[in-house]
Amino acid sequence: MKFNKSFYVKCGIGVFVLIMLISSIYYVSPGYRGTLVTLGNVHQTSFNNGIGFKWPFVSTMIETDIRTQVYNDTAVTYTKDIQTATIGFNLTYNVVPESVPQLYEKIGKDYRTKLITPILQDAIKDIVGSWQAQDLVANRDKARMQILTTLKNKISKKYIQNISFQITNLDYSDNFEAAIENKVIAEQKAQEAVNNTKRIQEEANQKVISAKADAEAMGIKAQALEKNQKLVDYEAVQKWDGKLPQYMLGSSTPFINVK
Repeated sequence: MKFNKSFYVKCGIGVFVLIMLISSIYYVSPGYRGTLVTLGNVHQTSFNNGIGFKWPFVSTMIETDIRTQVYNDTAVTYTKDIQTATIGFNLTYNVVPESVPQLYEKIGKDYRTKLITPILQDAIKDIVGSWQAQDLVANRDKARMQILTTLKNKISKKYIQNISFQITNLDYSDNFEAAIENKVIAEQKAQEAVNNTKRIQEEANQKVISAKADAEAMGIKAQALEKNQKLVDYEAVQKWDGKLPQYMLGSSTPFINVK
């Protein structure tokens, strides 16, 4: 089968038109916003997800993920008392959808490496460096809030929103952690000794109070016996075992007169 020249021309035109048509269509995925760049010029409109048309060959649609981004990593820094601390962290954030073209134009597609990471690393170093190592363990959440506040203040709200920061791990050297553990044990034993001392002192005080009370009671009783002879006789009767004495001498209290 032979084809004339016009057939090839028509085929060529059809292929060109098809390529032009395909090149003029853009697609933005769900969860993304599009930035249209034409011959190096960034359009300031943020394009929603879906299909649309652009200039073929000269325009490019660049997608930016606006879903929640999760950034897990570690930072190694020093505490105020020069202890090496390894901080594991979790950072979440969203790109502001309407600012996608400006973010791309000013910072670029790799905005996390250029914008977020340097600020985050500096914030961790500054805050951790303001705490003593042992105090940082006890005030971990307070340090976390300080880092989060620094991030919110330094990362432009124009580009990034919904920032959340968590410290997932806090490690020191094995020797330092053992020293902290030994110190805590020593403090607990010291407190236990103090408590025991207080208990012994309290028990001694109670005995002194009891002895004073007994002495005062005996003094009062002695005075009463001295002043009241009948009370003396009553006390003697209370102590009598029921046996009659064989001899009575002096001023002994008589119970029964026996001739």
